[in-house]
Amino acid sequence: MNDRDHKHAGKNLLVFSSVLTAAVLLSMALSGIHDDNNPFATPVFILAVALIARLTDGYLYGIAASLVGTFCVNYMFTYPFWQFDVTLTGYPLTFVTLLVVSIIISALTTQIKRQEQLRFEADREKMHANLLRAIAHDLRTPLAAIMGASTALKEKSLTDADRDALLDGINRDAQWLVRVTENLLSVTRVSSGDVALKKTDEALEEIIGSAILKYRRTSNALPVQVDQPERLLMVPMDAVLIEQVLINLFDNVSAHAHGATRIWLHISREADRVVIKVEDDGEGIPAGLLSMLFDGGIHPSNQSSVDDRRSMGIGLSVCRTIVRAHGGDMTAGNSAHGGAAFSFYLPCREEENVQYDSKQDTDY
Repeated sequence: MNDRDHKHAGKNLLVFSSVLTAAVLLSMALSGIHDDNNPFATPVFILAVALIARLTDGYLYGIAASLVGTFCVNYMFTYPFWQFDVTLTGYPLTFVTLLVVSIIISALTTQIKRQEQLRFEADREKMHANLLRAIAHDLRTPLAAIMGASTALKEKSLTDADRDALLDGINRDAQWLVRVTENLLSVTRVSSGDVALKKTDEALEEIIGSAILKYRRTSNALPVQVDQPERLLMVPMDAVLIEQVLINLFDNVSAHAHGATRIWLHISREADRVVIKVEDDGEGIPAGLLSMLFDGGIHPSNQSSVDDRRSMGIGLSVCRTIVRAHGGDMTAGNSAHGGAAFSFYLPCREEENVQYDSKQDTDY
């Protein structure tokens, strides 16, 4: 039995013992109210069996709960109290009812979980197929450009300006290939399910600052204005992956936000989560494209020839996959600044008596 199986078994046992303990305590309280004549013990334990069958895996715990529940009803909450009597009127019906309820709910729960697993696997296969298409698309053009530029550099008739331009192009294409490779490794790691994320409390401001500094190394980087709470926010995360999400969103503005001159990054605290929004002042997102942004596919009709070379075909899909692996989610829309807006949230512990209304603006 591996660690994952041990965790599932521990969770199932915890649910089993907790729910039955709660059922016993509730039934004892009701017995005290009704002078030991408890008409509610049977429905309470039927509810307990239903909860256990729903919240645990397989049939074993639900059936065991029906047996324990029937014994408790007979021994503790049926006259003569604290005696076990199988000759009681209605006892067979109580036992059969609890047993049938547990089997039916366990069967339905198992079926629902199996359907959810099949749907999850289908979505993952779809994502992997889109990923492969996007990878092939994103790699082909930069590689061809690097090969063409390297061949041209062998020509002795080139001027110094032409040679520098070709070298700059090779550098840009190489940086793009590195980014695509990082995205591929990240989405493979997150979606494989074999390795759990190792989240640690990180200072969100430091992760944002690091992402912006790396983004500014690109030749077409735009100014980034950050407004954030004055209080330092500590958020559980895999810092490398969340930093990559931010870099991808910044790169997406540079590649697709036609006419954009600035990026805004807004941070807000909402109870038990932190919301991060990346906005620009470009032309915004066409309504027909909103539903397809995160599918990892390629939409040539919405790209110019320049965008086709820098499609970022898997960037947004990678971002949402990483955020969801952290227990959050990502959405897209249009910004109050006139351009696009991408928002995602990350769960964090709720803090009491902390005000987050005061903000400070930082330009990078």
